[in-house]
Amino acid sequence: MSIYEIITKKKQGLELTSEEIDFFINGYMDGSVADYQASALLMAICLKGMNDRETFYLTKAMLNSGECVDLSRFSTYSVDKHSTGGVGDKTTLIVAPIVACLGGRVAKMSGRGLGFTGGTVDKLESITGYKSQLAPECFMSQVEKIGICVVGQSGNLAPADKKLYALRDVTATIDSIPLIASSILSKKLASGSHNIVLDVKCGSGAFMKTSNEATLLAKEMIKIGKSFGRNVRALVTNMDIPLGYAVGNRTEVWEAIQVLSGKGEKRLSEICISLAANMVSLCKNIDTGLAKSLVLDAISSGKALDKLSEWICYQGGDISFIDKPEKLLKSSYKQEYRAKSDGYICKMVADKIGYASMHLGAGRVKLEDKIDYTAGIIFNKSYGDYVKSGEVIATMYSSKNYFDECILALDDAIKISKNEPLSEALIFDVI
Repeated sequence: MSIYEIITKKKQGLELTSEEIDFFINGYMDGSVADYQASALLMAICLKGMNDRETFYLTKAMLNSGECVDLSRFSTYSVDKHSTGGVGDKTTLIVAPIVACLGGRVAKMSGRGLGFTGGTVDKLESITGYKSQLAPECFMSQVEKIGICVVGQSGNLAPADKKLYALRDVTATIDSIPLIASSILSKKLASGSHNIVLDVKCGSGAFMKTSNEATLLAKEMIKIGKSFGRNVRALVTNMDIPLGYAVGNRTEVWEAIQVLSGKGEKRLSEICISLAANMVSLCKNIDTGLAKSLVLDAISSGKALDKLSEWICYQGGDISFIDKPEKLLKSSYKQEYRAKSDGYICKMVADKIGYASMHLGAGRVKLEDKIDYTAGIIFNKSYGDYVKSGEVIATMYSSKNYFDECILALDDAIKISKNEPLSEALIFDVI
């Protein structure tokens, strides 16, 4: 067996065996398969695809390249949620405490943001004192005591995926459903949860640009998860428009509190309720209708907000902002963005708004870049709203007194029309 033969076989569109895929992954990890050889095979996979067996073998090989978290002590109550990325996506901050206060065990490892998409760990670390790195025994102990712990993703989970993803990023081999599916599932499976709910985004602010592409990816990941004996459910959701009113880090923590206080923006609240209901449905083995009623009660009773406070406190964070969330919106500088004309907001292009937030300092170009936690945008108006010329559409926050690039990006992202736009679906499918 040689990597040359494996590349040739896939170039011809033939099925790779489990042994051949293991040979490739093991060789790439130990250095016997060079970057240029791995790049050639990734491109062949992009062009020729992989069947279900091959995708399963690839997921398994990447899963086995590192450590796996054992959550068996939590039986079928362990549950995880994964979003394929987006702008304004603070759903973990909202659904995790809801599910935990209803008996689910949310032992979650989350990532950092890169480019225009935000990272859950960055949002949590924007809370003064929050510890995103814990010893494994502390991580497990916290989940046992309060039902929830969210930390940064360990480099020992599916390390082959991390190495391959870096290569895919610079060789134009990102957009392959088998490669995306195996990348996501290898990390989720290694994280150990028995139940997994996937939020598969589609639109301008997502990898998948259409709902059909997102549905194909969702079905592929569900098949892989079931092959490994996990319960997997997927929601295909809209990311043409940013999720909620806030984009940034502390700004998004502020908005998470609004939702858990029953005062959240309608679309964000809807998707969080649906995600949480599906997570509770899986881990408690109950109907989603009943699960939804439990979720709504957890919010209206204040139990979910109390769980958020308990979670942040356990991980060393300052919880004074729970009672006074306006503390999260303090920055050295802020500036209003105003409408240029009368009319309806007919476009809010998600990725361009993400880049606008990056110009303020809320995102990073490289993983080692430092984030300005105070930077971000809060919208007063959203898609479909009527505005008058000069009316405030958004407020920009930053530690630097320079808003020109952000304003230019918002000018490009937000369009106003005399005609009222058609309403946009939020959840396209639940699979």
